[in-house]
Amino acid sequence: MSLPRYLVTGASGQLGRLVVAALAARAGASKVTAVVRDPARSASLFPDGVTLRQGDYEQPATLDAAFAGAEHLLLISSNALGSRVQQHRNAIDAAKRAGVKRIAYTSVLHADVSKLGLAEEHRQTEALLEASGLPFTLLRNGWYTENYTASIPAALQHGAVIGSAGPGLISSAARRDYAEAAAVALIEDTGSRTVHELAGDASYTLAEFAAELSRQSGKPISYVNLPEAEYRAALIGAGLPEPLAALLADSDAAAAQGALWDDSRTLSRLIGRPTAPLSATIAEALRA
Repeated sequence: MSLPRYLVTGASGQLGRLVVAALAARAGASKVTAVVRDPARSASLFPDGVTLRQGDYEQPATLDAAFAGAEHLLLISSNALGSRVQQHRNAIDAAKRAGVKRIAYTSVLHADVSKLGLAEEHRQTEALLEASGLPFTLLRNGWYTENYTASIPAALQHGAVIGSAGPGLISSAARRDYAEAAAVALIEDTGSRTVHELAGDASYTLAEFAAELSRQSGKPISYVNLPEAEYRAALIGAGLPEPLAALLADSDAAAAQGALWDDSRTLSRLIGRPTAPLSATIAEALRA
C-alpha cells in the first residue's frame, strides 16, 4: 500500500480538521495523513480512510515517525504563543530529515510588513522556511470571521459588540475558505517559493458587523469602540487569559490601522468561488 502523500500537522484543531476533509475530497482520503497528539481521541474527527499518526511539536522524535514518507506537508501554526518559533523549527527540521518535498505554512496576512503583534513569530517562522532549502508555500491567512462571531453570545446578552478597531476595515473569511485554500495550494503549488495573501472578498468595520448582527437577531446591537488598554481589561474581566486578551486587543488596534484589510481577492481565485460573506457566517453562528 502506498504511503499517504499529503500530511497535515495540528490536524485536530478547528482549521486542521477542515483542511483534512478538503484534502480528502480533492485527493482521496487514502492519500492524506492527519498528525495529532492523541490519535485515539481524534479518529472520529476525520473522513474514513485518512491515516492518523501521533506527533507533537514539542517532541521532535515523534515528528520523525509522523512525517515518514510524506511528500507534501502542511504546517499549521501552533497556538502556543511565545513558544511557536521553536515548535515550528522542530517541525521544519523533522520535515527535512524525512525528505518532505514541500512545506506549506499558515502564516498571517502581509506578515512581512504587518503591524500585528502576533506577526513576529510568523516572520521568524517564514525566515526558517527560507533558510531550510525546501520549496515552500506561505498561506498568509487574514482574520477568520469566526474570531468575531465567537463573541455573538456576549453581544446578544449585553446589546453591544466591543473592540478597538475603530473605522478599520476587516477583510475576513470563513475558516472553511482558508482550509480549502490550504488544500488547493498543497496539491497544486509547484514553485520554489509561493506566497498567497489570503483574505475575504468583502470588508467591513466592527460597527457594520454589529449592525448585521442586529439585523439578523432582531435585537438592538451597537458597537462600542474602546482604547486598546480598556478593551484588553474588558476581555480579561470576561475570563480570557491575559496573553490572549492582549493579543486580541493588539489585533484590533492594528486593524484600526489597516492590518486586517486586503482587496486582492487571492483567496477566492485560489478556491474558485467567492468567499463566504459576513452575513452567512453570522447566520451560521446564530443557528448554532
